[in-house]
Amino acid sequence: MAKITRKPAPRKTSVPKKKAKPVAAKPKAAAKKSLKAMKPWTPPEVHEAFSRFRKANPEPKGELEHVNPFTLLVAVVLSAQATDAGVNKATRALFAIADTPQKMLDLGEERLREYIKTIGLYRTKAKNVIALSAKVLSEFGGEVPRTRAGIESLPGAGRKTANVVLNMAFGEHTMAVDTHVFRVGNRTGLAPGKTPLEVELGLEKVIPAEFMLHAHHWLILHGRYTCIARKPRCEVCLINDLCRWPEKTV
Repeated sequence: MAKITRKPAPRKTSVPKKKAKPVAAKPKAAAKKSLKAMKPWTPPEVHEAFSRFRKANPEPKGELEHVNPFTLLVAVVLSAQATDAGVNKATRALFAIADTPQKMLDLGEERLREYIKTIGLYRTKAKNVIALSAKVLSEFGGEVPRTRAGIESLPGAGRKTANVVLNMAFGEHTMAVDTHVFRVGNRTGLAPGKTPLEVELGLEKVIPAEFMLHAHHWLILHGRYTCIARKPRCEVCLINDLCRWPEKTV
């Protein structure tokens, strides 16, 4: 009987793996890198930018509705992580019956919650508003304190709250840095900073005193309606030619 020979199985040839393509830098990382390389604004450029803001809107107003310093304080405390429009919708009826610390205490936390329940974190905010009302009465004679330390000592009030109240209620040259101002300060290169405090101090350093009363309103409105987060409206920007943002579209 003839011997059957088997052919050896063909060897598997290994296909060399393709080298992975280098991963491109993420846009955010690239943007951060480019921000560091921005050329600082010159004093004449800063003056020109705020002159344009003033010409376009000579008397800018904050969008939080209020009737006195106390209701402004309450509105700012309620506006944390909420929109001004949402706060205004809730406070119109509230301030009609509770526009002083004593009236707010008389209203009470439970009833206050019913007025502001459409606002985020309303339970905590109701507790803070009642507590700050009590403190304004017991420690400040029923009047909103006119110092940063005094305002920051109130429950629910921080540095930004103090800056807004000092500026809008008492005419102080303060710079309140919210998400809009923080974005504008960094994106334009006007006052880059890693924290709101860094941006605040940077803006106070470069903005001339003649503009400081209204400066934070101009920057907030600019960030809210023009230099918006996702798709900034560079085509209608008043300071497009001065802006340092490397990705501006015009």
